[in-house]
Amino acid sequence: MGERPSLAVVGAGPAGLAAALAAAARDVRVLLVDAGGQAGGQFHRQPAPALAARRAGSPHHRGRGWERLRDGLARHRAAGRVVHLTDRHVWCVTRQEATGTFTVHSLRGPAQEEAGTVRADGVLLATGGYERVLPFPGWTLPGVVTAGGAQAMLKGTLVLPGRTAVVAGTGPLLLPVATALAGAGARVVALVESTGPGTLLRRAHALASEPGKLAEGAGYAARLLRHGVRTLTGHTVVEAHGTDRLEAVTVAALDRDGRPRPGSARRLRCDTLAVGHGMLPHTDLAETLGCALSGTAVRVDAEQRTDVPGVWAAGEATGVGGADLALAEGHIAGRSAAARLYGTVPDPRGWAAAARARARLRTFAEALDAAYAPPARWAEAVPDDTVVCRCEEVTAGEVREAVGALGAGDLRTVKLLTRAGMGWCQGRMCAPGVAGLAGCPLTAGRRPFARPVPLGVLAALPEPEIPGPETEMPQSEISPSQIPEPEIPEPEIPEPQ
Repeated sequence: MGERPSLAVVGAGPAGLAAALAAAARDVRVLLVDAGGQAGGQFHRQPAPALAARRAGSPHHRGRGWERLRDGLARHRAAGRVVHLTDRHVWCVTRQEATGTFTVHSLRGPAQEEAGTVRADGVLLATGGYERVLPFPGWTLPGVVTAGGAQAMLKGTLVLPGRTAVVAGTGPLLLPVATALAGAGARVVALVESTGPGTLLRRAHALASEPGKLAEGAGYAARLLRHGVRTLTGHTVVEAHGTDRLEAVTVAALDRDGRPRPGSARRLRCDTLAVGHGMLPHTDLAETLGCALSGTAVRVDAEQRTDVPGVWAAGEATGVGGADLALAEGHIAGRSAAARLYGTVPDPRGWAAAARARARLRTFAEALDAAYAPPARWAEAVPDDTVVCRCEEVTAGEVREAVGALGAGDLRTVKLLTRAGMGWCQGRMCAPGVAGLAGCPLTAGRRPFARPVPLGVLAALPEPEIPGPETEMPQSEISPSQIPEPEIPEPEIPEPQ
């Protein structure tokens, strides 16, 4: 290939940044397209520049790892190997069959009403994941937020969602969220985790394979103890109370079958409930391209390639596993893409360290996912009058009627009969809850667009906003053979927040 190939990387979190740096180091033109105003994603979300926040006072950890990614991105941008396009909300990626090239369509700016497009020879999807939230009475009250939402508010704006908080649900995300809220000055009344200690002990062998991760969790637990935060394991939120906003929550212990134990309920006063039940892969863009899924995640091979030629995927989109796993996958994907776009077959020995880390961390992530499953009988405790689809105001009773009286047996049929999932979020918030109430598998709903798009944008798609493959960006001052092989750092034990 006589000209430098181009790679569009969608998402600037750990996976996207690792991929962009690996590909750019091999003289590929990288177009880094991200919805954020700054690189980092959710894990390395930075305070808004206008806040002029100092690093020492910001709620972040693993600062050294972030600085390496940030500085590497800055070097490649200065050399003209990476173009970083911020505030671009990608709604569709299309492939031109005749040429094998791709067009990435996005909405620009805070209002998301301006169209933008970029063209590239290959696409790498690092779209991350989103939170799974299960419905319960009162979950629509102001003051009830997702655990990740509370974390994003604190990291990005340095603002507390409330002064008195309960952090609840299940999953390893709850620990850093509760720790960060307490460290920022909120009174965290309790950390309510539905998984009991016995469940973790039964998987101790698999979890012990990553001592660094265990040390990280122990660090969070120690901080919570110092802040006087109660940890209620084997408990769940039964109901949120309030009139105009959240005033209290009722929590109860779970029995062996995952049902609230009679007589164990207690009421906790709070103005904020940060709740989450794990993460799910964000696969909308992969689905629009026709990429095959494995369960709810994008299916990839050993090189992080999807089954669509010219498309790679890395990070949470291929299975939720945390930042370290995302870094390893992103590095492998970026190196594979660089070689393949130059028409050569990559040598897996070049990323052997990353492959070993990927295998180890994937096993650990699978053990965590099994341990932190939502309570088995959670749906039975949801009353019929509880709203499960906020956009269309569909209740749990309507979903049950669609299944029991009308014979719905899958998410699509429930959607057609009740309108659950037809609103603005297109089921991203309510699909896990609807599936649980309907007793059917949570399946990906293939959509033509990954997010709502103004009709005016569809009617007048613009020309590419940056040079296409036929126009060269500034050449690197060094050849690919002169670029040293980047090292994959071992996962670091973060400093407690």
